[in-house]
Amino acid sequence: MQNAIAHAVGVGAIKYADLSNERIKDYVFDWNRMLAFEGNTAPYLMYAHARIRLVLRKGGVDKSVDETALPGTVRIEAPEERALALEVLGFATMIERAAESLQPHRICTYVYDVATAFTAFFHNCPVLKADEPTRASRLALCQLTARVLAQGLDLLGITAPEQM
Repeated sequence: MQNAIAHAVGVGAIKYADLSNERIKDYVFDWNRMLAFEGNTAPYLMYAHARIRLVLRKGGVDKSVDETALPGTVRIEAPEERALALEVLGFATMIERAAESLQPHRICTYVYDVATAFTAFFHNCPVLKADEPTRASRLALCQLTARVLAQGLDLLGITAPEQM
């Protein structure tokens, strides 16, 4: 399993580095930057997805049951929840714009923005330790975020691993 994850990270890093640049800009091939787990890179995004999946597993959200069923209704209480929800809601619009303009770097920018909003949410809004119904709401927001990250990475041809 570790070999499969390492392969996915390596291939994803190269694809993301290539697709995240506007086609009219110069391209710089830099292994250290591509493989970094911080910043606008595939490993950062893949790790964000894996971290969300871990939270969902710890929260008892079973992916095998029905991925479209949410563990609760999303209720927005904190500014970080609002910011993350707005990012997630922009998925369809971003896909349309990227397709119309034939600019895959827009997808890259979007998934990075979602991962960044999730990180702020995760650090400021307890998920597993929250009381009900806040806990269920935040788990639902996590599940939606994981789905959007996985779909966005999939559009780029990058695997979103369940764990890293």
